[in-house]
Amino acid sequence: MSKLSEKQLQDQVALLTRGSEAVYTAAELGQRLAEAAKADRPLRVKLGLDPTAPDIHLGHTVVLKAARRFQDLGHKVVLIIGDYTARVGDPSGVNKTRPMLTPREIEANAATYVAQAGKVLDTSPEKLELRHNGEWLEKLTFADVLKLAAQMTVARMMERDTFELRFRDGVPIGVHEFLYPLMQGYDSVCIQADVELGGTDQTFNNLVGRQLQENAGQRPQIVLIMPLLVGLDGADKMSKSKGNTIGITDHPREMFGKVMSIPDGLMRNYFTLLTDLPAEKIDALLDAKKTHPRAAKAELGKRIVEQYHGRSAAEEAAAEFDRVFAEKGTPSEMIQLPVEPRTTVIQAICLAGFARSTSEARRYVTGAGVTLDGKKIVSFDADVSEKDGAILKVGKRRFARIKRKKQ
Repeated sequence: MSKLSEKQLQDQVALLTRGSEAVYTAAELGQRLAEAAKADRPLRVKLGLDPTAPDIHLGHTVVLKAARRFQDLGHKVVLIIGDYTARVGDPSGVNKTRPMLTPREIEANAATYVAQAGKVLDTSPEKLELRHNGEWLEKLTFADVLKLAAQMTVARMMERDTFELRFRDGVPIGVHEFLYPLMQGYDSVCIQADVELGGTDQTFNNLVGRQLQENAGQRPQIVLIMPLLVGLDGADKMSKSKGNTIGITDHPREMFGKVMSIPDGLMRNYFTLLTDLPAEKIDALLDAKKTHPRAAKAELGKRIVEQYHGRSAAEEAAAEFDRVFAEKGTPSEMIQLPVEPRTTVIQAICLAGFARSTSEARRYVTGAGVTLDGKKIVSFDADVSEKDGAILKVGKRRFARIKRKKQ
């Protein structure tokens, strides 16, 4: 690193805040970048992930990609696995108390998080520092917790919309949930963060970190807030609980097909937050006079698949999609589903793993989303075992070939 010119500084701030919702504050970020360059000291950029589920989806990658941009400019990301905060559960954006996870569940989820985050982040030691917040939170005495709690008033805590709405509606709020923002904020103190990244649902927690750092005599971290990625339904944020996710470990064909199913109105958001394409290129792709909307969405799908599976997998997924959906063909590879005689369609859908419950399988049938060899199935009790080799299709992207077991 070396002294930055004013133009270089402006360019770096623009790059690092690409697609951001808010920065507290952009002026501080510019000043901190200039000082870091002059002192030849990388900034410590904090990103915390609570391992509450085993898989990372594209929604998580919005902040991971923002963190990678800091790494590419020579700074160090401190990735904090919230093995201790996950025991409480982040109350952000939820209308009831989260169930507390067991240490074993947290450990299993954390193992996959680190491996999957490495698909986006530079994992070299000079660019990434991996920490678990149990390192310091587990050592706090009860007196330490009281001292920490004394730095936040109930009135301030009730300012966050999640608690305000739950209190108004008479939904219980656990006292332990008030501790969550303090625990996350204390992480910033312990690692002496210069910058913290988070989604809009993390704004309150991140700003608590600024306050606790100031109280501890540290320089308050800059908070860079990224928007939440809207899920496949086009309505809610991408979330496992909503069933509207694209997982970064999804099969390339599944990933591409899901991208092709997003509402057109989400394309600019996805291009901006999930790719590194410059704004002028995105504008050209989304201009219907220059690029057909389907071609633009296919370009988006290929770029996303390529990031996690490579270029050849992206091209193959796009070609397979065209063959199956544009040309009304069937996949070159599909599940071979052995079934007993008199197996119902509901049982087959669940056996194939296309539904997590019989009620979900029934919804597919009710919604006219199930066919057997191209014929719609309307009865829950329809027998799928009568024709060996028949193709069961559920929704737009799930296929299975029926293999009738001999009696």
